[in-house]
Amino acid sequence: MNPYFPEVRGNFGFGCMRLPMDGEQVDYEQTCRMVDAFLDAGFNYFDTAHGYLNGHSEVALNRCLTSRYPRERYILTNKLSNHFFQKTEDIRPLFQAQLEACGVEYFDFYLMHAQDKNIFRRYKSLKAYETALELQSEGKFRHFGISFHDKAAVLDQILTEYPQVEVVQIQLNYVDFDDASVESGKCLAVCRKHGKPAIVMEPVKGGSLVNLPPEAQAVFDDLGGGSNASYAIRFAASQEGVMMVLSGMGSMDMVNDNVGYMKDFRPLDAREREAIDRVCAIFRGQGLIPCTACRYCTEVCPQGIAIPDLFACMNAKKQFNNWNSNYYYNIHAKEGSKASDCLQCGQCEGICPQHLPIRELLVQVAQEFETE
Repeated sequence: MNPYFPEVRGNFGFGCMRLPMDGEQVDYEQTCRMVDAFLDAGFNYFDTAHGYLNGHSEVALNRCLTSRYPRERYILTNKLSNHFFQKTEDIRPLFQAQLEACGVEYFDFYLMHAQDKNIFRRYKSLKAYETALELQSEGKFRHFGISFHDKAAVLDQILTEYPQVEVVQIQLNYVDFDDASVESGKCLAVCRKHGKPAIVMEPVKGGSLVNLPPEAQAVFDDLGGGSNASYAIRFAASQEGVMMVLSGMGSMDMVNDNVGYMKDFRPLDAREREAIDRVCAIFRGQGLIPCTACRYCTEVCPQGIAIPDLFACMNAKKQFNNWNSNYYYNIHAKEGSKASDCLQCGQCEGICPQHLPIRELLVQVAQEFETE
């Protein structure tokens, strides 16, 4: 039982942003097995959004979860996403479409999605918070929250203006905890200040904390214990004020690994915390691009540039400096959508949760891979 919301079982949630795919469609057979294993382990919290997997995430939950289990067996969270409504009158039909896509009559949690300073201003002007609170009063969802990607001062402003917010979903992992651009630790402190439990997203930083550089891997190997993901997720779950850690799981192996150490959760010990400090120092020394591959940028890029994939090639080049990075760059950088094809319009930067200087970084990528 969760100490903040008794209907939530455990402190670990199933993120549905990175489900296993079979071509352009979700691999429903594997996803059903993953859902079954997650529920059988005693957990029940599932998180989605209208745009995840180009709209396939909600449908997959309908097919693999809500049509197969009674409503009381699971907790379902959805979000009001910025790109799917243009005026106040669009919100209710969008919400109803989300209910229908997921195959439910109500959501347990409904979050204002990806809030930052500019998106919050837009939501306020369109009375999105007020409309959502009306839906809550009508019994269309039970708990009201936000997911957040900005500095701590902005979060403090939102929670001050809207004390009705019951829960805050923040990005938090051991690399970003003290990072000046993300301020994970400071955001968590704001949550505690306002008495709002935190849900953690990106605990393994989009997989970056699973596939570690050799020097960092050696640090965890010396512990002789769990997987790289286990240290990252347990770090997040060990923080005061965290009610839930989400993992975007894409395979049965991920589910089995994650539920294995979260079912009987124990906080990090002193030796493990020291190892994480050493790994953080290694990451800081590499100068890698801190992209989590959420792919929000690709949704708005007019050139169709596979920005996260190109950044991954750049990071791999820095880490391993071999021919493989160049080979995969040429696969991802199709004609008309290379890094140098960037129009410098800035739409990607306006939506990036990490606030990366994407245009500048694409210039650097082009210089690395496109010059002879």
